[in-house]
Amino acid sequence: MTTYYTKDHEWVRVEGDTGTVGITSYAAGQLGDVVYVELPEAGASLAKGDGFAVVESVKAASDVYAPISGAVLESNTGLADAPEKVSEAAESDAWFVRVKISDTAELEGLMDLAAYTEYCEGL
Repeated sequence: MTTYYTKDHEWVRVEGDTGTVGITSYAAGQLGDVVYVELPEAGASLAKGDGFAVVESVKAASDVYAPISGAVLESNTGLADAPEKVSEAAESDAWFVRVKISDTAELEGLMDLAAYTEYCEGL
Protein backbone atom coordinates (compact mmCIF):
# COMPACT_ATOMS: atom_id res chain seq x y z
CA MET A 1 0.00 0.00 0.00
CA THR A 2 1.44 3.35 -1.06
CA THR A 3 0.01 6.82 -0.48
CA TYR A 4 0.46 9.65 -2.97
CA TYR A 5 -0.36 13.36 -2.61
CA THR A 6 -1.31 16.24 -4.91
CA LYS A 7 -0.49 19.94 -4.74
CA ASP A 8 -4.25 20.48 -4.32
CA HIS A 9 -4.01 18.54 -1.01
CA GLU A 10 -5.74 15.30 -1.96
CA TRP A 11 -4.28 11.93 -1.10
CA VAL A 12 -4.73 8.55 -2.76
CA ARG A 13 -3.82 5.28 -1.03
CA VAL A 14 -3.20 2.57 -3.61
CA GLU A 15 -3.72 -1.17 -3.10
CA GLY A 16 -3.51 -3.14 -6.34
CA ASP A 17 -5.71 -1.35 -8.86
CA THR A 18 -7.87 0.35 -6.21
CA GLY A 19 -7.25 3.84 -4.88
CA THR A 20 -8.83 5.31 -1.77
CA VAL A 21 -9.07 9.11 -2.07
CA GLY A 22 -9.51 11.90 0.45
CA ILE A 23 -8.21 15.33 1.42
CA THR A 24 -5.12 15.80 3.55
CA SER A 25 -5.02 16.87 7.18
CA TYR A 26 -3.38 20.09 5.96
CA ALA A 27 -6.40 20.84 3.74
CA ALA A 28 -8.85 19.96 6.50
CA GLY A 29 -7.00 22.29 8.85
CA GLN A 30 -7.16 25.11 6.32
CA LEU A 31 -10.91 24.59 5.84
CA GLY A 32 -11.80 24.62 9.52
CA ASP A 33 -14.97 22.95 10.72
CA VAL A 34 -16.46 20.94 7.84
CA VAL A 35 -20.26 21.11 7.74
CA TYR A 36 -21.13 19.39 4.44
CA VAL A 37 -19.56 16.94 1.98
CA GLU A 38 -20.95 16.14 -1.47
CA LEU A 39 -19.58 12.95 -3.03
CA PRO A 40 -20.18 11.15 -6.35
CA GLU A 41 -22.17 7.94 -6.45
CA ALA A 42 -20.72 4.51 -7.18
CA GLY A 43 -20.27 4.03 -10.92
CA ALA A 44 -19.31 7.64 -11.62
CA SER A 45 -16.23 8.18 -13.77
CA LEU A 46 -13.42 10.41 -12.55
CA ALA A 47 -10.86 12.09 -14.77
CA LYS A 48 -7.56 13.16 -13.20
CA GLY A 49 -7.70 16.83 -12.27
CA ASP A 50 -11.47 17.19 -12.49
CA GLY A 51 -13.55 18.24 -9.50
CA PHE A 52 -15.45 15.26 -8.12
CA ALA A 53 -16.56 16.38 -4.65
CA VAL A 54 -17.41 19.52 -2.70
CA VAL A 55 -16.49 20.26 0.90
CA GLU A 56 -18.16 23.09 2.75
CA SER A 57 -16.84 24.48 5.99
CA VAL A 58 -17.74 27.41 8.16
CA LYS A 59 -15.12 29.36 6.16
CA ALA A 60 -15.75 28.38 2.52
CA ALA A 61 -16.80 25.76 -0.02
CA SER A 62 -14.02 23.97 -1.93
CA ASP A 63 -13.90 21.58 -4.84
CA VAL A 64 -11.94 18.37 -4.41
CA TYR A 65 -10.00 17.23 -7.49
CA ALA A 66 -9.41 13.66 -8.61
CA PRO A 67 -5.74 12.69 -8.20
CA ILE A 68 -6.26 9.79 -10.63
CA SER A 69 -8.72 8.68 -13.28
CA GLY A 70 -11.04 5.78 -12.72
CA ALA A 71 -14.50 4.53 -11.82
CA VAL A 72 -15.96 5.12 -8.37
CA LEU A 73 -16.44 1.78 -6.62
CA GLU A 74 -17.77 3.22 -3.36
CA SER A 75 -18.39 6.59 -1.70
CA ASN A 76 -18.03 7.15 2.02
CA THR A 77 -21.73 7.77 2.62
CA GLY A 78 -21.11 8.14 6.34
CA LEU A 79 -19.70 11.61 5.69
CA ALA A 80 -23.18 12.87 4.76
CA ASP A 81 -24.34 12.33 8.34
CA ALA A 82 -21.03 13.17 10.00
CA PRO A 83 -19.08 15.68 7.85
CA GLU A 84 -17.11 16.71 10.94
CA LYS A 85 -15.12 13.46 10.53
CA VAL A 86 -13.18 15.24 7.76
CA SER A 87 -11.76 17.62 10.35
CA GLU A 88 -11.09 14.82 12.83
CA ALA A 89 -9.67 12.03 10.64
CA ALA A 90 -8.98 13.42 7.17
CA GLU A 91 -6.40 10.82 6.23
CA SER A 92 -8.07 7.73 7.70
CA ASP A 93 -11.80 7.26 8.44
CA ALA A 94 -12.87 10.30 6.40
CA TRP A 95 -11.87 8.95 2.99
CA PHE A 96 -14.12 10.19 0.19
CA VAL A 97 -14.22 7.50 -2.51
CA ARG A 98 -12.69 4.20 -3.54
CA VAL A 99 -11.79 4.12 -7.23
CA LYS A 100 -10.81 1.41 -9.69
CA ILE A 101 -7.74 3.09 -11.18
CA SER A 102 -7.85 3.23 -14.97
CA ASP A 103 -4.24 4.32 -15.60
CA THR A 104 -1.59 3.64 -12.95
CA ALA A 105 0.90 5.71 -14.96
CA GLU A 106 -0.92 8.81 -13.62
CA LEU A 107 0.51 8.04 -10.18
CA GLU A 108 3.99 9.00 -11.40
CA GLY A 109 3.13 12.70 -11.32
CA LEU A 110 2.08 12.65 -7.65
CA MET A 111 4.20 13.26 -4.53
CA ASP A 112 5.23 10.86 -1.77
CA LEU A 113 4.84 11.88 1.89
CA ALA A 114 8.32 13.44 2.16
CA ALA A 115 7.81 15.56 -0.97
CA TYR A 116 4.31 16.59 0.14
CA THR A 117 5.53 17.56 3.62
CA GLU A 118 8.28 19.69 2.07
CA TYR A 119 5.73 21.22 -0.31
CA CYS A 120 3.44 22.20 2.61
CA GLU A 121 6.34 23.69 4.56
CA GLY A 122 6.95 26.03 1.63
CA LEU A 123 3.38 27.36 1.62
